Amino acid sequence: MFAPEIRSAPLVAVVEDEADLCDMLCHHLDRAGYRTWTATDGKTALERVAQDPPDLVLLDLMLPGVSGTAVLAELRRERATRHIPVIVLTARSKEPDELIGFALGADDYITKPFSFEILLARVRAVFRRATPQTRPSSAIVAGPLALIPERNEVTVDDEPVVLTRTEFQLLREILVAHGRVVRRDRLIELVFGSAGAMDRRIDVHMTNLRRKLGRGGDWVQTIRGIGYAVRDPVHLPPEHFEPVRK
Repeated sequence: MFAPEIRSAPLVAVVEDEADLCDMLCHHLDRAGYRTWTATDGKTALERVAQDPPDLVLLDLMLPGVSGTAVLAELRRERATRHIPVIVLTARSKEPDELIGFALGADDYITKPFSFEILLARVRAVFRRATPQTRPSSAIVAGPLALIPERNEVTVDDEPVVLTRTEFQLLREILVAHGRVVRRDRLIELVFGSAGAMDRRIDVHMTNLRRKLGRGGDWVQTIRGIGYAVRDPVHLPPEHFEPVRK
């Protein structure tokens, strides 16, 4: 029996020298399910980032000692920290200050005073943008389609699609052919255990499969009189494909 994977809540660094605002930011972030640590000056912030790298930095520009602008520039300069998303918090509302923040690599810019609900929405948006949609190296991909064998999972444009076991088997068999035609009798034998040229059940399954795949269904092509292939719908006609020989 496998133990479930336990993932820590995202860690947000709050770099803010106004004590009351710092406390309120941590309070709202904690309630939203994030972990936090704080720093009230730029030098301390850089030291803490090196010791306990956060998943996101909320960074005030008006800091004592090392400025927030200098902190941001240092985070973007170093290989170990340049990937960390940064949301700049500042009382400066002039456009040049915003442009400087973005030019230095800020992911977002919020002007004080602000709503905590808006700030949390911005935090969630930055995390969504910063989190890559990854697939295992074993994924079989064609256009918007991706099939992950070990997970029995299919996605279209990275959105999961629920298939029956039969539909999954059919799609996997066609995908692994990498554009070549899989003969109809081969698919019938795979799914039903016997080849029968007049067995129309395969057509029903393929129709349902295409419907569930939505835009991805356009990539599942019927090669008239032979079988099926996965191919780009805007490119080569069926006669360019070689039947799979098994």
